[in-house]
Amino acid sequence: MYVNGEWILSNSGEYFTVNNPSTKEVVAKVPKANAEETKAAITGASDALKKWSLLTAEQRAKYMLKLRDLMLEYTEELATIMSMEMGKAYNEAKGEVVYAASFLTWYAEEGKRIYGETIPASAENKRLFVIKQPVGVVAAITPWNFPLAMMTRKLGPAMAAGCTGIVKPASQTPLTALAFAKLADMAEIPKGVINIVAGSTKAISDELFNNSAIKKISFTGSTNVGKELVRQSANQLKKLSLELGGHAPYIVFEDADIEKAVEGVVASKFRNAGQTCVCANRIYVHKNIKEEFAKLFVEKVKELKVGNSLAEGVDIGPLVNESGLEKVKEHVEDAVEKGAKVLYGGAEVKDASGYFYIPTILDNVTEEMKIMQEETFGPVAPITIFETDDKAIDAANNTEYGLASYIYTKDISRAVKASEALNFGIVGLNDAMPGVAQAPFGGMKESGYGREGGHQGIRDYLEEKYISLGL
Repeated sequence: MYVNGEWILSNSGEYFTVNNPSTKEVVAKVPKANAEETKAAITGASDALKKWSLLTAEQRAKYMLKLRDLMLEYTEELATIMSMEMGKAYNEAKGEVVYAASFLTWYAEEGKRIYGETIPASAENKRLFVIKQPVGVVAAITPWNFPLAMMTRKLGPAMAAGCTGIVKPASQTPLTALAFAKLADMAEIPKGVINIVAGSTKAISDELFNNSAIKKISFTGSTNVGKELVRQSANQLKKLSLELGGHAPYIVFEDADIEKAVEGVVASKFRNAGQTCVCANRIYVHKNIKEEFAKLFVEKVKELKVGNSLAEGVDIGPLVNESGLEKVKEHVEDAVEKGAKVLYGGAEVKDASGYFYIPTILDNVTEEMKIMQEETFGPVAPITIFETDDKAIDAANNTEYGLASYIYTKDISRAVKASEALNFGIVGLNDAMPGVAQAPFGGMKESGYGREGGHQGIRDYLEEKYISLGL
């Protein structure tokens, strides 16, 4: 692990294994961090904070851009590591490296735009000011499905604001985080600014939440875990940013460009084998165009190549582990038992060495099926029909989640009204891939709170200080 600028082993001598989901083979053994190593990382970050926070925004930006350049230089190596440990198709993994680097580019510049205020005083002998300062040492708990991009989306604004941090990567994907730390070392980022500890989730998390030096924690993961972290944060009133589960509706209105709508849903639903919290999970198609939409959808999905994530030309790799595969199978079986029709797929890949499931399209799906109530996190696309705009919006909003949503229509009035009516933090309007570094990303309801990306993403890493000066 990478602690205070040094590569260290676990004091306990314990390791945990990382498996390739395409082959089920062990690809690495990683030192297992516990509370002791986490405490050392926090101490290192606290010591580094004093100097890092006093650097100018331009000085911090130079470090960040050097790290960005190294990420892009080593795109193929990072993509290979990512693909091996979590099964993301290699070309898609290369795309994630570029996306991850964009957050360092954006926040290296955004750090230069942290402005204060001068407020008109209510007395002649006073002057009133507001300044913004880094919140302090922060922690990032990152997910396995986007192991690099979710890290820079958190560390980018933190570093730009003058904070130092500790990253706890998912146990499935520590190698990507450690490779990033290697590049940070090569970029000569001052020791303690970035620390990586992977291992015992409870021991690390407990130390992060109980240690008063940690002022803010950013978490991406499941809603259930997010709720538990809210409870843990209450003891010290730590700042929290939570990007939690999603169950994105994908609404195709009668006047939509069907070809574009199909291309969009293929890109959204089957990216990362359906293992994204913003992918299209509930596909609502107007009854008058459903047959045409479904026919073209099947044709496009048949063209997708499933296989070892490192193999050439593969579009869809494996599910990350056995439990992920079992959940997909459970949702499909439940839907079929309740009357859904399999238009394509509907089974795991036979005689596969890893956790592969055929990209699947289900028709005649109804709201009582599990797949319409729970986040599947797999390559299964359920289609259901609607008759009126209001019914489509009501069905889309009928979920505890509120992260991403999608609309396809050519009618500008319908587009505006539907976008405003959807209770989701993100609306992709004729756009299935809305995520970019310069725009805010986050959810409503039980999909969490706080925003990452855009100028909004740096706010939670700053404290506003009011200064009243008597003359």
